[in-house]
Amino acid sequence: MPIASPEQYRQMLDAAQAGDYAYPAINVTSMITANAALKGFADAKSDGILQVSTGGGKFASGLGIGDMALGAISIAEHIHRMADRYDVLIALHTDHGPPDQIDTFLNPLIEESERRVADGKLPLYSSHMLDASSLPLNENLDLSVPLYERMAKIGQMIEIEAGVVGGEEDGAAGSDDTPAEKMYTTPEDMVEVYRRMKDVDGTYMFAATFGNVHGSYKPGAVKLRPELLKEGQAAIKAEFGPDALFHLVFHGGSGTPQHQIRETLEYGVIKMNVDTDCQYTFTRPIVDHIMTNYDGVLKIEGEVGNKKVYDPRSYLKKAEAGMAARVVVACDDLTSSGKSLLQQTAAAV
Repeated sequence: MPIASPEQYRQMLDAAQAGDYAYPAINVTSMITANAALKGFADAKSDGILQVSTGGGKFASGLGIGDMALGAISIAEHIHRMADRYDVLIALHTDHGPPDQIDTFLNPLIEESERRVADGKLPLYSSHMLDASSLPLNENLDLSVPLYERMAKIGQMIEIEAGVVGGEEDGAAGSDDTPAEKMYTTPEDMVEVYRRMKDVDGTYMFAATFGNVHGSYKPGAVKLRPELLKEGQAAIKAEFGPDALFHLVFHGGSGTPQHQIRETLEYGVIKMNVDTDCQYTFTRPIVDHIMTNYDGVLKIEGEVGNKKVYDPRSYLKKAEAGMAARVVVACDDLTSSGKSLLQQTAAAV
């Protein structure tokens, strides 16, 4: 079953940690973007993560409903059905659930998974992110730990964040005027996160910030300090023993030079969010189509246009292909290509 079971998801993260690679986490907002991401992972022979934000869920439910949880449920149900036709493992995740939307976004999704598990099915989502990074660290963890305890009972993981990712992504914490010191998680904060989370019987991911920013940016505009991740991993080992480690997450990965991506993999990054670049590679083929077929997509000067080129399928298929190709590039950048655990298991049988 290509939607990863809780045990398979843990195996995915452990394998990435041991092998110094990471999984692209691709934000999806519709059936077609989900299909593009699934195809990209299959083409790369890589396991991967599809994720839905609050804004993505709201968009997916349509202008007439605008229900972020219902839209996220709908996308997830589609992915469960489509992923079953592929031969790579897929984990389902939600991105940047803020504290003020626990009741309207996270809780309804967790409740849906609890119902499914009670019926002997997999959770609807494999993991959820609670992004309480806008709060002081102790308040962040006061919210995160009880939610983690609840989710762990049905095999779900949690992702939390300390420090602020700059820029803006679907209302996520951070802005252009974020104080510089807030964009770098300290080793002391990483020790506190590990101390508070370690007693829960489960697995979690941690987005420690090191100057990363949502969105695309020109070379030199963002001052990344990946070495902070290395220092944080060393700090928790010194405090809690040699087996202590974080499964780290890299937010704002679009536009990062490959050598810095590869450096983060050495320090324990096992998931990197790739959204902005996928948005662009989805939209670019549509623009090319419209500009190339301008007279056909418009009924101008009394003409009737060309149904074959204004049929949305004619350009959305190109958009799907463009985004799928970018997912393959992300897998190559993170060196997850060709490492699907599902395919390795099948080959060994």
